[in-house]
Amino acid sequence: MTARQPRTARQPRTALFLAAAALALAAALLVAQLARADAAPASAGTARLAALAEDVTASDGHRYDARDHTGRTMDAAQIAQAQDGTYLAVYHTLLSDGRFHAAVATSADLRHWHRRHDFGPGTHQASLAPDGRGGYVLAYEKDPRNHIAVRAYANLTALLDGRARRAFDAPLTLSRCAEGTPSVTAVRGTTVHLTGHYRAGCDTDRQLRATLTGFRHWHAEPDRRLDRAVHAWGNGGNIGDRAPVELGGRRVVLVEGQGRRGDFGSWGTYAYDPSSGRADRLDIRTHGGSRAFANPSATLLTDPRGQPALLVSVFVPTEGSAPGESGQLLYWHEL
Repeated sequence: MTARQPRTARQPRTALFLAAAALALAAALLVAQLARADAAPASAGTARLAALAEDVTASDGHRYDARDHTGRTMDAAQIAQAQDGTYLAVYHTLLSDGRFHAAVATSADLRHWHRRHDFGPGTHQASLAPDGRGGYVLAYEKDPRNHIAVRAYANLTALLDGRARRAFDAPLTLSRCAEGTPSVTAVRGTTVHLTGHYRAGCDTDRQLRATLTGFRHWHAEPDRRLDRAVHAWGNGGNIGDRAPVELGGRRVVLVEGQGRRGDFGSWGTYAYDPSSGRADRLDIRTHGGSRAFANPSATLLTDPRGQPALLVSVFVPTEGSAPGESGQLLYWHEL
């Protein structure tokens, strides 16, 4: 006991030292965060995207809690526009069977949506892209054994009827637990380029990029550069859904990052510049002041007034939403 007394007497001093060190570290991180927030934008493209995407209240049109004509929520909706001007949405809904169902819907005004086809139970996080030949390529996450599934459709009618002419279900090559949230980034002939996520260490979602050749050969690899750009903003949770958009000849990627694992109210949206490897956090301002935004995507289209516009689609989790604003938010700014 006597031998331990001096150690006991020094404990308060050690505790004070550790507390001071922790405060100093926290202050340093805060200063770094503020410096990053005040730094120049990652690129002219991310700055342009921020100018168009941050203020929902000044948008030329918007809809909170988007739903189809049967009342199904349009979660994680991605919007496209067909050659005839029809608006297309691919999205998913959690139904009474306890499964997610991906679906495709059409609209004439971006506010009212008519569901045309349900792709079945266990499908979600859908992404749609034209193939350049009048057809479409659709990708979605599929369970059980969450993986990326890719389908090809000969034309718009086939897509709306759910008649795929080619199908491929990707193997899990980066994680034995899950790979998903696909985004079709390009279709060149019989080659489909995609991005997605994989469950790193069966624990946390991280980014991947993949190529499907001839609907037979699949290659996926981690995209650690994108992970680093989002992680630099202090995100300690999942890094998930993402989608590219071309602005002024520059490609920008909208991507979600989760500040804290398991906290749906900590999701944020970032604009990533692939050239510099940097990302800017978007300060999205809604009418009610919602603070969490996930599953972002952006689409260049002609709006219902016949004007070129940028449409942004984000999911507002209940945990970070203002009253009346949870669910899928669609809004657009004329260019």
